[in-house]
Amino acid sequence: MQDQSNRNTIIFLVCAALMFLLYNQFVLEPAAKRRQAEVAAQAASHPAPVAAVGPTGTLAVPGVRVAPAVTRAAALAASPRVPVTTPALQGSISLRGARLDDLFLTQYRQTTNKASPPVELLRPEGAPFAWFVDYGWVGQNVPGLPTPATLWTLAEGSTLAPGRPVTLTYANGQGLTFTRKVEVDDHYLFTLTDTVANTGAAAVTLAPYGSVQRQGVPHDVGQSGIVHEGATGYLDGRVRRFKYKDLSKKGAAPQAFNSTAAWTGITDKYWLAALIPDPAEPIHAIYRDAKDSGVDVYEANYTGAGRMIAPGAQVSVTQHLFAGAKTVPLLTAYQTKLGVAHLDDAVDWGMFWFLTRPMFAFLDFIFRHVGSFGIAILLLTICVRVAFFPIANKQYESMTKMKKVQPLMEEVKKRFKDDPAKQQQEIMALYQREKVNPLAGCLPILLQIPVFYSLYKVLTVTIEMRHAPFLGFDDLSARDPTTIWNLFGLIPWNPAGLPLAGTILDTTLHLGILPLAYGVTMWLTTSMSPPAPDPAQQRIFQLMPLFFMFIMAPFAVGLLIYWTWSNVLTTLQQYVMMRRFGVDNPIDRIIARLTGKAKASG
Repeated sequence: MQDQSNRNTIIFLVCAALMFLLYNQFVLEPAAKRRQAEVAAQAASHPAPVAAVGPTGTLAVPGVRVAPAVTRAAALAASPRVPVTTPALQGSISLRGARLDDLFLTQYRQTTNKASPPVELLRPEGAPFAWFVDYGWVGQNVPGLPTPATLWTLAEGSTLAPGRPVTLTYANGQGLTFTRKVEVDDHYLFTLTDTVANTGAAAVTLAPYGSVQRQGVPHDVGQSGIVHEGATGYLDGRVRRFKYKDLSKKGAAPQAFNSTAAWTGITDKYWLAALIPDPAEPIHAIYRDAKDSGVDVYEANYTGAGRMIAPGAQVSVTQHLFAGAKTVPLLTAYQTKLGVAHLDDAVDWGMFWFLTRPMFAFLDFIFRHVGSFGIAILLLTICVRVAFFPIANKQYESMTKMKKVQPLMEEVKKRFKDDPAKQQQEIMALYQREKVNPLAGCLPILLQIPVFYSLYKVLTVTIEMRHAPFLGFDDLSARDPTTIWNLFGLIPWNPAGLPLAGTILDTTLHLGILPLAYGVTMWLTTSMSPPAPDPAQQRIFQLMPLFFMFIMAPFAVGLLIYWTWSNVLTTLQQYVMMRRFGVDNPIDRIIARLTGKAKASG
């Protein structure tokens, strides 16, 4: 029968989603944790030197070499340094190699605790999980080029700050003098102007290069299936993304591209180090993992066009580095200012980008007017409900009529229980008389799936949601921190510390206030729907709120607020429709019990 087919379709979609989520919870996540343990074990070992691998057919970028592991403080002390101080950044430049390798984002904290340390972006070589940026020159048969071991001289300036550039120099003693002027703005953009003067007797040909390198990654980086972390960029007319695991696969070849108006780099969930050459510069870009002895050295580099420098002449090249937080308005502003494309695609908008991007823009617009992302989510939910109102209204009208004709359908089934064909014919006639469309309930559900995913993506990938507070919750992008196992924090006890069962209580069974509220509101919306004709289907629909309460428990607070509030609005819309048609509903029954009318009428 058509209504049964409709319900079977819904059950199939729900079961498919449930199977996917269970597979992710019990198969993919344990595999990711095993990988994390492997990475941690690799980081604990002493890495060996890694051989240089240059771009095929191009001038080779200086080789990668992993320094012996030391503390961060010891790695910093190994080189004289130039301080970096801006409203958004704190760190230093190493004079050994003129390398950008020490950077903290002072406007972001590692946790929601205001006293926690600032987020660390770049880390010097030798420290665990080093992350740094090199710029320089390469050339064939040109002796004395500066390397990461070269000690530069601070010629001008003392501290790099907005409006206060510093100038570094190095003379190789063989006729070449290298000068680097470094500037920084109030946010995260560095401007590097490199000049080479040839005072020798012979011409030389040099090409500029840039390289961002990570020597291993922390165990919690690169494990998400929702957010891209790894190599990224805009090369050869396309946004390029390569996960760490893709670059690390056995036998994986370096990924090479030729491009102009390009950028390339390495990104975490919220942070980015991106090399931005002159848009007119033709570059050859490489993504690779220079692996040796179990150590992964992830690198994004590029080399520009060769420049012949005659005796007595000099050449200059200007390059940029973005090193900071991926705030969308700032990325968009730099994109326009520097003339590069798709810099704001460093944020992983996902396959529904055509929904995710405008949804973020609208959410951000509301936030700028109300000052709270939590309230912005509530208002966005109302806007989504208004947009779907005509379709949803038809859905609830059809569902209400279905519930109203349910007794008549049962009579038809009893009357023609031995004649299925006649039974279906009579039910279809009943639908026509009562103007019921059993398929009307599917479309709104299917249409809301992309909206649900897009909002999930927005809450997960945009830094604007990170550590955004609302109604006592410290972070809308994190899961609900409360749990029933310590009475939502009233008992000073962390259930995760319980032997054996602690892991389950802290993951699968971690039920906070919002998941419980979501389960109750979903039960209300399900109770207001017409019952399934088959007892087994009825049981499945009755258990769905319980299943989804556990499934949704680890999701972001912001997403649970959206979905719970959406359920409340759905319940109100269903209630109005059921009252209009005089159909029995659970809200009236609850009110009757609370007021004693149910008992009195009985």
